[in-house]
Order: sequence, then C-alpha cells, then structure tokens
Amino acid sequence: MTPEILGALTELEHERGIQVLFAAESGSRAWGFASPDSDYDVRFVYRHPRDWYLRVFEARDVIERMLPNDLDVSGWDLRKTLRLFARGNVALYEWLGSPIIYREAPVFAPRLRELLPRYFQPASALHHYLGTARTTFGEHLGGDAVRLKKVFYFLRPILACRWIEHARTQPPTAFAELVAADWVEAHERETLAELHRRKLLASESDRERLDPALNQWMQAQLAYFTQIGPSLARSRDVDNSELDALMVELCG
Repeated sequence: MTPEILGALTELEHERGIQVLFAAESGSRAWGFASPDSDYDVRFVYRHPRDWYLRVFEARDVIERMLPNDLDVSGWDLRKTLRLFARGNVALYEWLGSPIIYREAPVFAPRLRELLPRYFQPASALHHYLGTARTTFGEHLGGDAVRLKKVFYFLRPILACRWIEHARTQPPTAFAELVAADWVEAHERETLAELHRRKLLASESDRERLDPALNQWMQAQLAYFTQIGPSLARSRDVDNSELDALMVELCG
C-alpha cells in the first residue's frame, strides 16, 4: 500500500497547494495488532504557503479523505498541530512515535520529538488512556462473547497507563514495546502473547468468550489507575517560543 499512500499524499499537495511535512500510520497497524482486513489510517501534518496564515479569519485546518482500498487519510495544518502539541495532545504524540513513517521533513518531526518531554503531562495522558480503556470495557467487553479487536483496544491503553506510572514519559506507540517493559510481569506477557497470536489470525468481526480471570484483571487495572491518576499531576511552565520559531522556520 505504500506507493498508493505516497501517491495520495502527492495528489493532495497538488490539489490543495500544501506541503506534507509528516505522514505516518496510526491505529491498529501502527500499534502492531492489525487484523488481516484492517483499514489503513494515515495521519499527516501539512503547511500552507506563508500568506495563508495572514488571513483575518482562519480557514479550515483539517483535511479528511476516504479513498479506495480501505485508505483513510486525515491531516492537520501546521499551526493547529503546534497548538495541540503544546496542549499535550496524545494522538499527535502517538503519530510522532509511529513505527510506520511515510513522509518526514528533516526539521519538523525530529524537532517536536526533542521537545516532547517538556510538554508531556503524565496525569492528563493517563486520564486520556484510562478513559479509552474504561469506555472500551463498558461498551464492548461486558458480554459473553467479545471481539478480540476490542480486547486489544483495552489492553493497549491500560499498558500505556502503566508506562506513564513508571516512566512518566509518552508511552511507545507500538504495543510490543509496552509489553516488553520491565514492569510487565512474565505471566501477563504469556497471556498477552497468546491473545496477540489469536488476534493476528482473526477478522475484525470474530468473537470469542473472555476468560473470567482476564475480566477480573481488567477491572482491577481500571480501579488501580483511577486511584493513582491524580498523584501524577505536576506543575508546568513551558516557554512556547521554540514552537513559534519552528512555525516561522517552516513558513517564513
């Protein structure tokens, strides 16, 4: 799919008069547990020519396109991206950490990766991941038979919470790196490896009965991280001048 993805990005550049600064896979393919029939979720950051940013009223700063072959392409304008970066946007941080990169300008993504530790907010990020896990558990994992895809949509954010608890940094995007962390116990790795093996062979709609012990573990994780979340809050005073400088460098 890479040639088709690169072609779609080039077509958007010509059609919209933009430059794509960064493009990466997101979602299950970036996480490492895509089903055989999973979509491609390409996320990108783009910039307009300088004069576009001199308007009195800001124009739309998002591009979304659904293309054939299950290709979902969505991007944010540079100014929107830098604002969200400064606010601790976890989705953007995950794009920057994706193991599947389609396009990367020399200045943009490397600079943001250097700045990320200053902007990362442990309590806010844990709240984000915990909310994702809680919603997934409540809406998809309460029945007798569940979709394996949804089990992993719970497991990944919960392991991200554990990463934040121990490392106080943005969790890796790849699920395998979360599982390999020192604070994941051996018996947990064995269970996750077996689930992962079955997930890779399953389609998006396949269902199976959830082990009661796993269900109890999930509930215990939700309760634990709900309790410790507030303790991760820290004071934050970040100078945004480097983001301003990056904006000028890329659009000047």
